[in-house]
Amino acid sequence: MSENSVGGSRSDGTDPSEGTETTGRLSRRLAVERLSSYWLGGAGYFAIGLFVFIVAVLTYQSIPILAAYPLSELLLSSNWDPAANEFGFLPAIVGTLYVAALSMAMGAPIAVLVAVYVAEYATGRTKTLVSTFIDVLAAIPSVIFGLVALVVVVPFVGNHLAPAVGADTTGLGILTVSLVMAIVVTPFMISLSVESLEAIPDELRESSLGVGATRWETVRSVLLRAAGPGIFSAVLLGFGRVFGATIVPAMLIGGQTQLPDSVFSTGQTLPTLIVNDFGELMSLPLTQSALIFVGLLLVVVVWLFNFGAALVRRRLQRRWQY
Repeated sequence: MSENSVGGSRSDGTDPSEGTETTGRLSRRLAVERLSSYWLGGAGYFAIGLFVFIVAVLTYQSIPILAAYPLSELLLSSNWDPAANEFGFLPAIVGTLYVAALSMAMGAPIAVLVAVYVAEYATGRTKTLVSTFIDVLAAIPSVIFGLVALVVVVPFVGNHLAPAVGADTTGLGILTVSLVMAIVVTPFMISLSVESLEAIPDELRESSLGVGATRWETVRSVLLRAAGPGIFSAVLLGFGRVFGATIVPAMLIGGQTQLPDSVFSTGQTLPTLIVNDFGELMSLPLTQSALIFVGLLLVVVVWLFNFGAALVRRRLQRRWQY
C-alpha cells in the first residue's frame, strides 16, 4: 500500500476537503453577489415605480377638473373662487415665479461667492468652521426660518423697508418670502457649488498659476468656467426647492389669491394654495381635483428642474473627466 493511500490525501499533497470547502465558499460569495445585485436593482426600480405611481395617482385625480375646464383657462384665468366653481391658477403661478426669481436673484450670487471662498481661499480651521456652519444652516428646518422671520423680517419690511420706497404693507408679502427663501436655499447651493469647484483637477489651477495668472484671475477665467455647469445645476436645484417650498410661504406670503402688483403685495404660491384650501374644501370633488392638479404641476416642474440639473452635471463630468 502506498504512502499517499495510507494518508488518504492526493498525490500532490492537498486535502480534497480543502478544495470542497473553497468551492463552497466561492459559491456562497457568488450567491450573495447575485442577491445584492438583485436587491440594489430592485431598490432602483422601486424608486422609479414610486414616482410613476405618484404621477399616475395625481393624473387620475386631476381628470375631473381637466374634463370640466380647458387647460388654458385653468392656467391663465386669475379668478380663484371654488365656491363659484372658478379655478384660475394664474395668481398662484405668478406668485410662485415671483418668489422663485427673487430668491434666486438674491441667493445665487451669494452662494457662488461663498463657495469660491470656501473652495479656493479658506484653509485649515477657518474652512472647517465655515463649512460646518453652512451645513448646519442647510439642516435647520424651514419652519425655524419662518418663525424668526415673523419676529425680525416682517417688522423690518413693514416698518422700515416698505415706507422707505413709498409702499404700504404689513410686512407679509412676496418680498418677505423671497428674502427668507433666499436664506433657506443658499446653504444648499453653496454646498453643491463647493463640491463642483473642489472636483476640478488641480492641474487646471497649477497650469493657470504657472503662466502668471493671479488666484482671482484663475478663479474667474478658469475655475468658474470649468465648474460652471455644476454651479448652474446647483442653482437649478435651488430653484426647484424654492418652487416647491411650502411652510415659509404659507407663514409669510399673506394667503391672498390675487395678482400681485408689486413685490410688497400679499399673494399666493402653488404649494400654499394647496395648504390653505385643501382641508376645508376636501368635501367638494371638483375643488379637490383642482388642488390635486396643482400638485401634479408641482411634481412635473420640480422633476424637470432636477432632470435638467442632472443633464448639466453629466455634461460637466464628460467635459472635464472627473
